Amino acid sequence: MLVLVAPGQGAQTPGFLTPWLELPGATDRVAAWSDAIGLDLVHYGTQADADAIRDTAVAQPLLVAAGILSAAALGDTAPDAVAGHSVGEITAAAFAGVLDDTSALGLVRKRGLAMADAAAVTATGMSALLGGDPETSVAHLEKLGLTPANINGAGQIVAAGTLEQLAALEQDKPEGVRKVVALKVAGAFHTHHMAPAVETLAKAAAELDPADPRVRYVSNKDGRAVATGAEVLDRLVGQVANPVRWDLCMETFKELGVTALIEVCPGGTLTGLAKRALPGVTTLALKTPDDLDAARALITEHAGA
Repeated sequence: MLVLVAPGQGAQTPGFLTPWLELPGATDRVAAWSDAIGLDLVHYGTQADADAIRDTAVAQPLLVAAGILSAAALGDTAPDAVAGHSVGEITAAAFAGVLDDTSALGLVRKRGLAMADAAAVTATGMSALLGGDPETSVAHLEKLGLTPANINGAGQIVAAGTLEQLAALEQDKPEGVRKVVALKVAGAFHTHHMAPAVETLAKAAAELDPADPRVRYVSNKDGRAVATGAEVLDRLVGQVANPVRWDLCMETFKELGVTALIEVCPGGTLTGLAKRALPGVTTLALKTPDDLDAARALITEHAGA
């Protein structure tokens, strides 16, 4: 059984889209998406520096475009389940046929702009806690006024809040936490700081006509598979201001009997978590087109098993 997953914000690096645009028709396809959403994805994916692609309004559409493009390069992929981390949930919605590619990119463009506006109200950010006991860490974060915005499993929790609160966390780590690492994001996503973006995204979602998922769509809200396109959109809207439960998504993968996991471009983060939390599951991250042959072989071996 194969699951196809899409990473979230922070996975982007300068120039990561460059090798993918060498595939036949890829540049034209991404240029068409760029025209549709009013953002030069080709430029940002190939020439922009780290600061430029850290901008929420840029990073989110760029990640969804890269995920859709790299998944399409696999051919007629038929995963048994799909999921995405945070903004990767929109990529997963495209994988599952809930949204067509242009609708997915239009929605994520509006999501990124709305979240950037919300982030501009207060100086906020996110930091990953490495190590420690989850229950102890969550209680400590709440004491500092921080939100456990991503509970990722494999011993990783991401804290979100004001820059002052995150600075206090650096000086006062939860017991057992080895390190606190600031993430390449420009706001406290999946917290109450994003509440203003929810209404904007709800209006954008109301204009769409979603289809029901063709394959299992596993939601960040609670790790459950969602059966209807309407509920997928509803969860995508609410998730902006609520914690990502990737730990529960991985528990669902385990219950489903997943034997292989492929992470689309820019892969690496979710495969790293899976290696620690899902022993025995074969993982592969799509970093460049050089990884496609191995991914196709994995699909042939595991999909539909």
